[in-house]
Amino acid sequence: MLYQWHELNRTLLNPLVTFSESGARMFSSPDSWLSKLPGAHRVAANYELLYRLGKDYEKPEFNIHAVHAHGNEVPIVEQVALAKPLCNLLRFKRFSDEIATLEELKQDPSVLVVAPLSGHHATLLRDTVRTLLQDHKVYITDWIDARMVPADKGPFHLDDYIAYIQEFIRHIGAERLHVISVCQPTVPVLAAISLMASAGETTPRTMTMMGGPIDARKSPTKVNDLATTQPMSWFETNVIHDVPRGYPGTGRRVYPGFLQHAGFVAMNPSRHMQSHYDFYEDLLRGDLEDADAHREFYNEYNAVLDMPAEYYLDTVKTVFQDHSLPLGTWKLVKPQDIKRTALFTIEGELDDISGAGQTEAAQDLCKGIKSVNKRHLTVQGAGHYGIFSGRRWREGVYPQVREFIRKYA
Repeated sequence: MLYQWHELNRTLLNPLVTFSESGARMFSSPDSWLSKLPGAHRVAANYELLYRLGKDYEKPEFNIHAVHAHGNEVPIVEQVALAKPLCNLLRFKRFSDEIATLEELKQDPSVLVVAPLSGHHATLLRDTVRTLLQDHKVYITDWIDARMVPADKGPFHLDDYIAYIQEFIRHIGAERLHVISVCQPTVPVLAAISLMASAGETTPRTMTMMGGPIDARKSPTKVNDLATTQPMSWFETNVIHDVPRGYPGTGRRVYPGFLQHAGFVAMNPSRHMQSHYDFYEDLLRGDLEDADAHREFYNEYNAVLDMPAEYYLDTVKTVFQDHSLPLGTWKLVKPQDIKRTALFTIEGELDDISGAGQTEAAQDLCKGIKSVNKRHLTVQGAGHYGIFSGRRWREGVYPQVREFIRKYA
């Protein structure tokens, strides 16, 4: 019933949210006589803050239309390379009218970025993709909100996630492919490539794993603590709900996005409260640049999706409770069988989601990879998001990722 109550509350709030948006516009637009009234900017700020606290946040667009590559500005076209019920494999196709530039673009390595299916949309990795496009052909997994997938498409388990990754690798072509997994997918990506290696299939040239729970026993965080202090029955009872009427996925069992968002905020509520207060103050001062930065960040942060219940529960049990990957108890998954794929693990010194050593644990599990083909990086001063987004990613991490891929390309 919680999902139904949430929808009812959202419906009841819609008139107030719409009114607040209109009020913010009327008291701030230079064309409105209301903006000329004394104290209009304060009224507009109050209305906009109320609007942003109550509005629904839809999935953002990648909005990557051009990048600088090989000395030229090249246009980007976003394409669906392969469509699955729960995920689209997107390709960011680069074009050029310059023959020399086009030839160089064709020679660039192919990279598959495996985005997390853990609440936020793949657009959270926009900066990752935009940076990679300078020197690579880039694909990304664009996971679909489970409430938008009809229940008759069937359940979606962790095994299905792994099968998707394998299908995407085969579709692109493993022989020239480099895989980058960010956060949660480090585990299923390692499992997918392990199974391919055990079956004698060609595996990607490299796999770069960034801030993921390969071994969640190391330096456990609040995320790990929640998963290990409650029995599976608690998760099934308290966080799993049916999609209500009005959505294509009506009746599908999911971990709702609004619950996940509440969990994100609860990890550091004071920081978010301060951020909203600073936004309000920016509006009063007329600091439009900082206000726009706040809008851009929370447009992304507040846009969440529902996860399939089966996949979420499988992940809690396999990754965080049973530790099946590091203990070697995950049926058929043998990381030691990987031999031709080079490994790069990356962690943030201040990561409060995947603690120190959790990602580096892949180094010991992949015993079949020669030590000369393994590399690890701890990014000093970086939190979880800093290793794949922002200045530290662009200036510190990416050059090393590019060098690593080029070495094996």
